Amino acid sequence: MPEPTTEPTTEPITGPTREPEPPSGPLPEGRRRYAVVGTGHRASMYINALIGTHAPDGEIVAWVEPNPVRAAVYEARVAAALGGVRPVYEPDDLEKAIAEQSVDRVIVTSIDRTHGDLVTRALRAGVDVVVEKPIAAHADQARQIVDAVAETGRDLVTTFNYRYSPRNSALREVIASGEIGRVLSVHFDWALDTVHGADYFRRWHREKVNNGGLLVHKSSHHFDLVNWWIDSVPQRVFATGGRRFYGDDGAHESGYEATDAELALHERGVDPWQLSVDKNEWLSRLYGPQAQAVDGYVRNRSVFDAGITTEDTLGLVVEYEGGALLTYSLTAHSPWEGYRVVVNGTRGRAELEVVERGSVEFSADGAAILDPSATEVFAKDPVRPIGERLVVQRHWERAEERPIVRGGGGHGGGDALLLASVFAPSAEPDPLGRAAGYVDGVRASSVGYAGNRSLETGDPVRIKDLNLGI
Repeated sequence: MPEPTTEPTTEPITGPTREPEPPSGPLPEGRRRYAVVGTGHRASMYINALIGTHAPDGEIVAWVEPNPVRAAVYEARVAAALGGVRPVYEPDDLEKAIAEQSVDRVIVTSIDRTHGDLVTRALRAGVDVVVEKPIAAHADQARQIVDAVAETGRDLVTTFNYRYSPRNSALREVIASGEIGRVLSVHFDWALDTVHGADYFRRWHREKVNNGGLLVHKSSHHFDLVNWWIDSVPQRVFATGGRRFYGDDGAHESGYEATDAELALHERGVDPWQLSVDKNEWLSRLYGPQAQAVDGYVRNRSVFDAGITTEDTLGLVVEYEGGALLTYSLTAHSPWEGYRVVVNGTRGRAELEVVERGSVEFSADGAAILDPSATEVFAKDPVRPIGERLVVQRHWERAEERPIVRGGGGHGGGDALLLASVFAPSAEPDPLGRAAGYVDGVRASSVGYAGNRSLETGDPVRIKDLNLGI
């Protein structure tokens, strides 16, 4: 079975540059006791927080993971930082882990198709849950979670780190202030490049049964942003698109001619479509030969294989309660990475443009440069420099650029703010309402569920007809 993990962020696919420092002095009593379910790459954000900044707020007491090699990688990191030993349980023994280790809260970062089962079981075992997006891969699994929350009354947090990114918070503030009036329409264009976008087609995400396709796995982030930005509820979805670029019958099937840039890379011995796991110490520890020998999971398959079922080119029209309209596009094979959002209101317009990686470049040893923010040449690109820009223009007025206060760390400081909200929430109310509960998680994924049904039928789909229970 593929390993429990989730996709990398646009931050570098590495472990920390140094081990997190444990807090000084005695740890306080009454900290939450956590079990981590799924020890792939994505779990690292939560684990690093609990052995670093947020060690006073909680402790990891158990791993739930079918691959003991992967679990051992994280166990070694936690033991080096805090000492002690944490047992490893199989997913079938989740309830046993919760009972034996007196778990208070479970963090689910497993493969998407397992979320429905694992989250539901944890809730019914009497603990709260933090689940990495998407809340579930498929609509029937999401309904299981909704029913379990209603039955148990337990708390379920869905982690949408993009809400906490300062640039996205800035747009939320503009809309909530009313200065562009009532929102009439949103256009949202998201481009994944041939580092990040292609990576979904190398691993378990390539099979739509595992993740609901990119409309659920990736785009639920984006649909959540729109739901949150305009404070409204999606009602009806029409989708079109498919797999146009990757796979054995995509853009490289026949008549494909490599560009001069691609030919130059080949002359250097670089295959731009491959991710060299063995050249990345962190990935090789998680997914190298020892881990692969346990479950047969290959982290770096060809993006042009047969049998890929996840779409790479998608467009949606979404109608919202109150009449707002969203047009959305996702491209998973772009030469640059970032997004553009246009919000049209009755009094004007707001535009947010974000460049996360202006182009795909390779280092001298042939590895893709995964952290463009650390490379000066990217920031100084005269045409597409890394950065973000928020412009607001009201009717009959000149455009005005709004400042965006950027924080440190992933997603412009958004990851640190999210982790603080998850592990050490403030007693003070958040005027932006960034914390996302299970209803937010279901509503975000519901656009993807409806979009997938629309792709199958060719017809618009009403979200209420999915019977999600919210």
